[in-house]
Amino acid sequence: MAAIVTGLIPILRTAVDSTTSYKGRTMWFGLLCIRLVTVFLAQLPWRNLNNDFDCNGSLPFCNIACFNVHFDSSIVMAWHFLFILLVLSVLLMELFSSHLRYSFQKKKERETASQSEQGSVGGDPTMTVGGRMVIDLHKSKSSVVVYLLTVMVRIAVEVFFVYVLLVWVLPKLDKPSYVCDAQTFQGCSVQQCVVRGAAEKKMSVHGLLFISVLVIITSCLFCLYSIGHYLCNG
Repeated sequence: MAAIVTGLIPILRTAVDSTTSYKGRTMWFGLLCIRLVTVFLAQLPWRNLNNDFDCNGSLPFCNIACFNVHFDSSIVMAWHFLFILLVLSVLLMELFSSHLRYSFQKKKERETASQSEQGSVGGDPTMTVGGRMVIDLHKSKSSVVVYLLTVMVRIAVEVFFVYVLLVWVLPKLDKPSYVCDAQTFQGCSVQQCVVRGAAEKKMSVHGLLFISVLVIITSCLFCLYSIGHYLCNG
C-alpha cells in the first residue's frame, strides 16, 4: 500500500495541475486523497492478521484451517480494489473533460480554416479562465448527465464498501472468542480461537465507515445541487 501511495502522488499532482477544470473537481480529488490516507492507516492493524489469529490447538495445520474458515474473504484486498474503482470513477470525468476540450478545439480549427467562424463557436460548453479551460455545465446538459453518472458510480462504490465493512468485516470481530469446528479436517478437533488487537481493528473499520458515509452524503448533496442548479434552472 505504501508503494501505491508513493505512485499516486505524481498522478494526483498532474491531475491538479491539469489545464481542464469543472465544478467540484478539487473536492473530488481531495476526497480521493483522504480515502487513500484512511485506507493506508486502516490497514496497519490488519498487516499481521495470520499471526493475530490464535487457537488452542497444538497442530499448526488446524490453526490455519480455522483461520481460513473464519476469514473466508479477503478483507484488505477488497478495500484496495474498491479504492481503485473510486479512482476510475474520478478518471471517467477526467477523460470526458479531456475529450470535450479536444473536440471543440478541433471544431474551432475547422471553422477557422473555412473562414466561417464569427467570434466564437456556438454551443461551446467551455470557457477559459486564467489560461485553464473550465467546463460550463450550464451550456451542455449532456455534460451534466455524464457528470452525474460519474458521481452516482462513486456513490454505488461507497455503498458497496459500507456493505463490505458491515457484513464482511465487523462480524468477524464482534465476539471475543470463536469456536472452530475443525473436526472436518483430519486430525483436528473443536478449538477455541481469538483475534488479537480486535479493538484496533474495529477502530480502523469505524474510521473507514466514517469516511465512506461522509463521501456518500457529500456526493448525494452535490447530485441534488447539480440537478437543481444545472438541469432544473436550464
